[in-house]
This record gives sequence, C-alpha cells and structure tokens, in this order.
Amino acid sequence: MYAQNGKEKGTIELNESVFGLESNANIVHRALVYQLANARLNVAHTKTRGERRGSTRKIYRQKGTGRARMGSNRSPIRKKGWVAFGPRNNRNFTISMNKKERRLAINVLLSDKVRNNKLVVLDKLALKEIKTKEMDKIMSNLPHDKKILLALREKDEVIMKSANNLPYVKNLLLAYLNVKDLLKYDTLVLLKDSIEELNSRAK
Repeated sequence: MYAQNGKEKGTIELNESVFGLESNANIVHRALVYQLANARLNVAHTKTRGERRGSTRKIYRQKGTGRARMGSNRSPIRKKGWVAFGPRNNRNFTISMNKKERRLAINVLLSDKVRNNKLVVLDKLALKEIKTKEMDKIMSNLPHDKKILLALREKDEVIMKSANNLPYVKNLLLAYLNVKDLLKYDTLVLLKDSIEELNSRAK
C-alpha cells in the first residue's frame, strides 16, 4: 500500500475469493462480448416503400411506349426509391449473462492484476482544489505502466476533475468497474476503502 507521495505505507489483506482466482479466459471473453453487444447502438436504418416520399401515380402507361413497364416512382430499382431488404433500427443485439458470471469475470481480472503486479493500493487520495498538475504528480509517484484506471468508491469531483485532463488516466466509480476498462488499462489504482468494499463482496 502506498501514500500519495509514493512511499510505501503498510500492507492490506486481500480476499482470496476476489483477488486470488486463477485465470479464466473463457469467462472474461464472454463478459467482454456481453458488454460490447449490450452497448451497441443500432443506427443503420433504411426506408420501406411506405415510408419513402413520392407519388403513387403510375409513371407512364403500361403499353405502347417500347419501355419496360413501371408502376411506381418509389420502386427499389429507381433512384431515390425505397431499399429492399435494407437494415432497420428494430434489431436487438443484446445478449444475457447472469450476475454471478459477470462478477466472476471482474474478479478474475482483479486477480490477474495482483498476479502481474498491476494493482496499486493507495492509503488515501485527497486534493484541496481541482489541480491537474497535482494529480499528475501523485500518479507519477506511483509504480505504473502507460495507462492507469482509477476506481473510486464514492464520487469526489475534485479528484475526478483533476484527473480528467490526464490522457493516461481514466477515473470511474467502483460500482462501474467493468471488463473492458480492466483489459484496456495496464495499472489499476484502488483506494484502501475500495479494497475493503471489494473484500466484503465475497462474504
């Protein structure tokens, strides 16, 4: 466990049920697919014949013109006509995964962070005012690789706004800790109270 100045400050006990699990690529992959699929926005949308603007009048007479017969100006084979078999925004991409499996996937990734020395625990994190420079100094004092994920137990606007302008740091609430961010960010920084919260979840 570290202090804000980067010096070591005692140790903290980690619950084996949360931070001592074996790697499980299958459950992590399923949880990632679940998260990405449920976040997918269905924006592609084409108009049917009934939705396309235009007259229903027959374009020209059926016979005698020497041209192919044509009934509607909104035909899919004509320019600005409707789209046959096009994408519609009523598709549902969501998939299901039970809560225990989702939590297990997060615990597996937390265990991987501990195993690979990618978990940093801070005794406390406090700033008097919103100051990106101060937050950058604190993060620089900690052992970390490239990108940092900072998970807070409770909302703290001073800390969050101070970290927002740091390109290598993402902050979120512990309740929103997710598989995608744990995979994307190399180092996970948790406060002492966040560890206590995670330890209590397994009881």
